[in-house]
Amino acid sequence: MSSPWEQMPLFALPEATLTTSPDSTDDVLPDEDVLPDDDAFSVDADVFVEADQLGSGQAVAAHPASPEQCDVVEADDAPTSPSPEVDNEAVDGDEAGSDADSPPVWETLPAGEDADGHALIVTADGTYTPSGRELTGPVDSVEKLDKLIRWASLTPLGAPAQIWVVGQAACELLGWIIDPGSEDDVDDMEALRNRAAQELTAVLHATLTPMLNAGWELRGDPGHVVHLSRSIGNFTSMVDVVIEPYVWTYWNKDFGWHNRVGDMGILGSPTAGTYLPDDDLPAARELGRRLAWCAKHLGVLPGPTPARTGAALVDKIKRERTRSGKGIVVTTPGSVPPLDGPPRGDLEPAVGWTRVPDAQDLDGTSRLVSIDQRAAYLASAGMLEFGYGQPTLLTGNNAAAAAVREKGAPFGLWRITLPPGQTLSLPEKLPLPHPHMLADQPVQTWVTTVSLDGLCSPVADGGIGADLDDLDITEAWVYPQQGRALDKWAKILREARKVSVDTDDEATKRFLGTCYKGYIGRMVNPDMWTAKQMQHHHQPLWRASIIAHCRWRGRRVAMRIAREHGRWPVRTVTDSWVYLLADGEDIADPSEALGKMSVEKDVVLTDTLLSAFTSAQDVHEVNLAIKEAFADNEDAADDDGEGVL
Repeated sequence: MSSPWEQMPLFALPEATLTTSPDSTDDVLPDEDVLPDDDAFSVDADVFVEADQLGSGQAVAAHPASPEQCDVVEADDAPTSPSPEVDNEAVDGDEAGSDADSPPVWETLPAGEDADGHALIVTADGTYTPSGRELTGPVDSVEKLDKLIRWASLTPLGAPAQIWVVGQAACELLGWIIDPGSEDDVDDMEALRNRAAQELTAVLHATLTPMLNAGWELRGDPGHVVHLSRSIGNFTSMVDVVIEPYVWTYWNKDFGWHNRVGDMGILGSPTAGTYLPDDDLPAARELGRRLAWCAKHLGVLPGPTPARTGAALVDKIKRERTRSGKGIVVTTPGSVPPLDGPPRGDLEPAVGWTRVPDAQDLDGTSRLVSIDQRAAYLASAGMLEFGYGQPTLLTGNNAAAAAVREKGAPFGLWRITLPPGQTLSLPEKLPLPHPHMLADQPVQTWVTTVSLDGLCSPVADGGIGADLDDLDITEAWVYPQQGRALDKWAKILREARKVSVDTDDEATKRFLGTCYKGYIGRMVNPDMWTAKQMQHHHQPLWRASIIAHCRWRGRRVAMRIAREHGRWPVRTVTDSWVYLLADGEDIADPSEALGKMSVEKDVVLTDTLLSAFTSAQDVHEVNLAIKEAFADNEDAADDDGEGVL
């Protein structure tokens, strides 16, 4: 018997028929006419395909899911698949494991067995369980792929069972070859991606006929993820075939912007150095480790996008709570109720602000430091109580009275009047407390309960010290039920993140960051959750509350830093704050808890950079100086800051 991840020369599988049992709903899925919707398993094929094809708000030519293979093992005569340009200088040698003799720490971690029975990995040399147990030799035809899937009888785990095809050579054996051209021949990588996606879909349609003849059905157009389903009586089994070398053919803001490579879910990020190894067998081994890690610590297989993984975890908890009858179960979407006045974009925008430093800011400074909240959105998601159910519209005195209940204002939206900033005793070196506030005139707007509480906080704690009467509440949408609906979700992710940190597993740590940020970010978009059993993920008010909570928490910290260190920020974007500091000054929080401030970037200012800050005449010049100072850190791995959702 060969050891794990060694090749097995023969393709020989015992004849077997996929077994089905009504007692094992994770093995196969009932048809919609067998169980009511609330009892059906949430990984229904139509749910995943419909949602994934919409991507991040727009349909794409081929089926989405992950993104980009930087280095592909190619046969001598195989056409090359392009990949977006990666800025090698942006990849830190220590973090990326650029030393060939010293692989990254995470690649040396053991692969568990938790994903065995739920996923398989196919390479040109053979097929393996995620833990590395050899199964067969090469899969050199679509007929053998069909045979492998039926024999393996994989079961779903929060997502459909998965077959991962790793490496260009494995694709060549199956006839899955595309040649869309080179990135050198196009000005727009997005155009190349679209061309490749269309070509891949055409190739798959042409080669999958044997599987369709064998009883499999395609759900949606095939792309780098091929969604297959097969009905046996009243039950439907589903398998996702993920074609790893072609993940780059799906590419939206979940993964990258403007010809750049971003995080690709469980596969990692080429820019940050956490993508799979270059060679097929080490890549398969590392992918297997990550699949097992995800199954063990999240209890689900990774979804086709990070946001889908976050949703799969929510649905796993929902099913458990439904069965036990314990805990909050949200089954309906939380669409924004009808509000008077023109749309204002985000209900609770993330802050973006810069100011020109004065002589006091520059006195004795030699460093530019950016601090941000550690896993800010994850921390807030676990802390906050969220509303659900059908909200009630209150007006006039009833709206004002609702905000002064014994346990505080309930979860909801409140129409208030923000006073002019210049009429308040506010710090000059901080942005106005709420992004909708103006300096010279009052503003009537809608805010979440989180902002209502923040505005009533003392100035020293980041608020404006307002009484509720000062805010002139005229209307409110109040929810009948509220609670910490995401507490268990956040706890699972928080504990998984700690495992990643404790084992120096930067790959899974980054993956977790993209999962919770992606899921919270997509709460706002109903087009992401159009399938009936996915609509409860549309929760724009939850997202708005999380953003507001992080914003107020950051402002409170900025006030504390000003009191304790006499330093004021020169810039803030979302949950990060940029300061000019002297040598030895430390403004980060000592606590390792989520939501606390940690150092994101810290650079020594050259004379040229210091002069740029000194001579800056407007915020544009300050932003340019900050960008230049942090240029070498621009693409550094950062799971702690949230970015714009």
